[in-house]
Amino acid sequence: MEQLKNLKCEVCKAGAPVVTKEKVNALKLSIPEWEIIEEDNINKLTRRFKFKDFKEALTFVNDIGNIAEKEGHHPVMVVEYNHVIVSWWSHKIKGLHRNDFIMAAKTDSIKGREQV
Repeated sequence: MEQLKNLKCEVCKAGAPVVTKEKVNALKLSIPEWEIIEEDNINKLTRRFKFKDFKEALTFVNDIGNIAEKEGHHPVMVVEYNHVIVSWWSHKIKGLHRNDFIMAAKTDSIKGREQV
């Protein structure tokens, strides 16, 4: 399978199917540090990134924002002093789509970020 971080997001229209449990398990192997959480009956990919200070955390958020704009797929990000929580899911289908796994992999691949 081609590395997720090298793939492009596809247009996800309302009514598109969420990924199956089997596909989730296969895709999750490429992003092992991400958790699948259920919130309001919606599965979401979530990961907490830790940094040495707010400036590094903010730079990371801006880098994710740039990638999200290019791909047309946007996360929820919570920024606190030295960490960022990123959550990906597809709002139109209220669940996980292949795009969410692609974006999680792209998030992981942002270079120049030393994890504390």
